[in-house]
Amino acid sequence: MSFKPLKIGKHTIKYPIFQGGMGLGISWDKLASAVSLNGGLGIISSVGTGYYGNLQYVSKEFNSRPYGSENFYSRKGLQALIDNARKICKDAPLGCNILCASNDYSRIVRDACEVGFNVIVSGAGLPTNLPEFTIDFPDVALVPIVSSAKALKIICKRWLGRYNRLPDAVILEGPKSGGHQGFTYEQCLNPAYKLENLIAPVLEEVKNWGSFPVIVAGGIWDKNDIEKMLSLGASGVQMGTRFIGTFECDASDEFKNVLLECKEDDIKLIKSPVGYPARGIQTNLLNLVEKRMGPKINCVSNCVSPCERGKEATKVGYCIADRLFDAYYGRKETGLFFTGANGYRLEKLISVKELIDKLVNGE
Repeated sequence: MSFKPLKIGKHTIKYPIFQGGMGLGISWDKLASAVSLNGGLGIISSVGTGYYGNLQYVSKEFNSRPYGSENFYSRKGLQALIDNARKICKDAPLGCNILCASNDYSRIVRDACEVGFNVIVSGAGLPTNLPEFTIDFPDVALVPIVSSAKALKIICKRWLGRYNRLPDAVILEGPKSGGHQGFTYEQCLNPAYKLENLIAPVLEEVKNWGSFPVIVAGGIWDKNDIEKMLSLGASGVQMGTRFIGTFECDASDEFKNVLLECKEDDIKLIKSPVGYPARGIQTNLLNLVEKRMGPKINCVSNCVSPCERGKEATKVGYCIADRLFDAYYGRKETGLFFTGANGYRLEKLISVKELIDKLVNGE
């Protein structure tokens, strides 16, 4: 099967492959630009942009951490990220992943539009008001992430009624994805919620609103997986973990080695201050958290609203912003290492060009 280009709003992606947004700092300018250069859609995560360039884009810091959400989600950092990405991929489409759970969500969306992103991808909650913040940027494609037909219906009904707008595409994320899940712990383990079983109801819901592409995500690994999803009616796929295994991925070598060395049994569903189950690797941090002996929690960055300025972090035993930064920076003892369910299948690092060639043409 040869893959057709994918049209998202006014933008055309050569191959129907999105690279998933991975924060903090895992999919930034180097990875996203390489993906877009080679025909996929590179997606820069908006999470923790204040850390980019070793805090040179923040106005205030505390203990070497961006202070407050205005610095954690630094506009100057986001600008520098896309500027540096454009040096590589020129005018190829670039996406920005923005968590609904982010503090300063509306401001981050506006910033992403103003600095020149072509596509906004938004999940970790229902982005029911996303078009409100993009009204001055009609060419920016809007792509919500959902886990069910019900969620898509809520978004379409709200967007059409309030903003006379529908999604330019939707990402359906199944329970094998890395990081935060749109499912309960029990649903993540229930075969009824497999990605393959979720596609048909979402395709039916799309028909109620017209026609736009359904991009599927969660556990997709190779060309065979992509072909299977396309045969089930998807227009494209989103892949995150597979792109961590590339030279261009912005994560540290230590982060990549944690994935290269992990076994299937090391990948767990864990509690998160965001309020959703999350998938990551059982490391020293999680061992300490289980004993209530994790690193001190002191909310500096005020990153996500569900955490309530550290209240939920205290309950689950770790600060997600600090621990994701430690992982990005390669601190194995205190880092939180997110991965999809297939992360153990990574065997060696390859280039983004080689990976996309494998995904398009087969191993």
